[in-house]
Amino acid sequence: MLRTYKGIAPKLSEGVYVDESAVLVGDISIGKHSSVWPLVAARGDVNYITIGERTNVQDGSVLHLTRKSQTNPEGYPLIIGDDVTVGHKVMLHGCKLGNRILVGMGAIVMDNVTVEDDVIIGGGALVPPNKTLESGYLYVGSPVKQARKLTDQELAFLKVSAQNYVELKDEYLEEG
Repeated sequence: MLRTYKGIAPKLSEGVYVDESAVLVGDISIGKHSSVWPLVAARGDVNYITIGERTNVQDGSVLHLTRKSQTNPEGYPLIIGDDVTVGHKVMLHGCKLGNRILVGMGAIVMDNVTVEDDVIIGGGALVPPNKTLESGYLYVGSPVKQARKLTDQELAFLKVSAQNYVELKDEYLEEG
């Protein structure tokens, strides 16, 4: 369901799939060939959400942001790059994710976190506020810790994972 908030409706680019059970409200922009799966809740009400191209947000995930205030004039929008896989039941709140990232199932990424390109965040990880996750590493734990450098196979898999969901959403769109 796409809902307007204060006169602003979600904007979907070419080839985007949004499951009918997902709820997207307000100032949300989704790039080409991305997908939003069942029971995702995304609220672009007190700031904005931007999702890049070929990115997938899987079942039960929650996307939100931090409002603008006197002490934080820009607030923290939620910005997700290209070729990102957001696993099932992930919580993303007012953070910035670069390109080619996999966020494992059940992970929580909090306010003012920056995740650089080419990162895997393990399932169930908690990324506390104000952290930067450096490009090229696997991060695990609660709170999250840098575990090791990603292998060449893992780096290649980041784009494969995103492409798999582009193909799957195309099948869903063909089904009508």
